[in-house]
Amino acid sequence: MPDAVDFGDAGTNTLGHVAEAVQGIRLPNLAGLGLLRVLPILGTEEDALPRGAYGKMAEASVSKDTITGHWEMAGVPVFDAFQTFPSGFPDHILQPFIERTGREVLGNYAASGTVIIEDLGEEHIRTGKWIVYTSADSVFQIAAHEEVIPLEELYEACRIARNLFDEHRIARIIARPFVGELGAFKRTYNRHDFSMLPPEPTLCDRLVESDVPVIGVGKIGDIFAHQGITESIHTEGNLDGLKQTME
Repeated sequence: MPDAVDFGDAGTNTLGHVAEAVQGIRLPNLAGLGLLRVLPILGTEEDALPRGAYGKMAEASVSKDTITGHWEMAGVPVFDAFQTFPSGFPDHILQPFIERTGREVLGNYAASGTVIIEDLGEEHIRTGKWIVYTSADSVFQIAAHEEVIPLEELYEACRIARNLFDEHRIARIIARPFVGELGAFKRTYNRHDFSMLPPEPTLCDRLVESDVPVIGVGKIGDIFAHQGITESIHTEGNLDGLKQTME
């Protein structure tokens, strides 16, 4: 995409680079559908007469994150970018959250979720403070040990944050519960995303209005704030997500 450089992604080409890394891959079926008319792939020969329709699509939205991609695929592009906080959340955003939840925060910087619970988990257990962090996406993530802060309190803190942060256009509030002891902390599958509402009806809403079932597997229901979703199926990891989708 022309704006890839804006996100630090200049030169990104996942499929092409995977092929280069392994000295070529064979993709005859995709070639037969026209893939090589769009992107040359090392190790795959072009089909003389592709039997598929092929072309390139450019994202219309201005943001780069999970919500933006899913909403656009469902007919609602994001033209007013969600806010990101790569240097952490300023006091005017954090302080109301602290006051409303009654707990102080640790962290408040961009981090890997598995790394930050190892770095701050012990202090979190000792103090009962939230572990707050973000990423390159528009997210406010709250980690808490399930034996220190009950799950429902964590979810309620996320609901409080959701209500507070709509005005700051933070796309998702994410509950990140974990268990275990220092050196062996493990995130659980009780993660929950609290998303902004789509600003207008999506394809999902149109389908539901037409009595077509819309089933969200994994976090899809959360991504659409459960708007236009008739059934949401909880999953426990990628493999389980594939299994549930097939079923």
